[in-house]
Amino acid sequence: MNINTVEMHTGGEPLRIITDGFPKPDGKTILQKRRFVKEKLDNFRKLLMHEPRGHYDMYGALLVEPDIKDADIAALFIHNEGYSTMCGHAVIALGRYAIDYGHVTPTEPETKVNIECPCGLVRALVEYKNGKSGSVRFQSVPAFVFATDVELNVQGHGKVKVDISYGGAFYAFISADKLGLDLWKTPINQIKDAATMVTNAVKNEVQLEHPDDNDLAFIYGTIVTDGKDEYSDEPTANICVFADAQVDRSPTGSGVTARTALQYHKRHISLNKSRVFVNARIGSKFSAKPVRQTKCGSYDAVIIEVSGHAFYTGKSAFTFEEDDPLKGGFLLK
Repeated sequence: MNINTVEMHTGGEPLRIITDGFPKPDGKTILQKRRFVKEKLDNFRKLLMHEPRGHYDMYGALLVEPDIKDADIAALFIHNEGYSTMCGHAVIALGRYAIDYGHVTPTEPETKVNIECPCGLVRALVEYKNGKSGSVRFQSVPAFVFATDVELNVQGHGKVKVDISYGGAFYAFISADKLGLDLWKTPINQIKDAATMVTNAVKNEVQLEHPDDNDLAFIYGTIVTDGKDEYSDEPTANICVFADAQVDRSPTGSGVTARTALQYHKRHISLNKSRVFVNARIGSKFSAKPVRQTKCGSYDAVIIEVSGHAFYTGKSAFTFEEDDPLKGGFLLK
């Protein structure tokens, strides 16, 4: 068996794009395909995300057939624990990939690329000049605030309050000082552990819901911020811990979407005002702005435009030998 991939990164966060060799998932809709892969083909995710072919913080995108008419490509998002519903850093990378690998005919100065994600259709615009793709901006699915000032009992930290917002996936938001942390100086494992405890508390104490589908109603991670949510020309920093304590190297595209929606909800930012978000440890940056109001079921929602740049790092051809006792992959925690 051979599985071929294209390797990219966006803001330091890896993306392994699985182009062929992965069994074709059944299902009429992308959420049905996601469920099928999760239930029937999860061993292939582990093969590609876990060691020795991947690592604890590996991330991937499995290309599947779109079921939305306007979609140019469709992708399932995979990581160390399972399957996401949205991934902004992957969308930025896939925008370039779709042009460079012939899925979309390029036009200057920008090329439209419609990417079907489990959360819905995401429309991207890819810079294209002199035969080369460049930076990417995309407009999110409707992003909304689920709840603010939710009091949780967090192991090791007692009672704390978080905000919960949706940007294609649900995140809890809390400033580092509320957890006794310094976003820049505290060892990353301590931030990871604290954020994971917050996520676990949300799982145990909060019943999430999404108007479109129950498969979207789960907490994906916790984003620890610098607390600087009031609008400023200065960048604001955060670190996202998602899935099974996986640390995002980028500012987190869907997380930036959810955080901007939260800032808009609290009237910290107005329509078409752009803000720069930076990963506190890597220094990689995305920009984001709310562009128009909308609804998601009964929730007041907003469309967020996120911008960033992805880069190629190589190609891989993975093989699997039947007599390899570690062919199924493993993780060291």
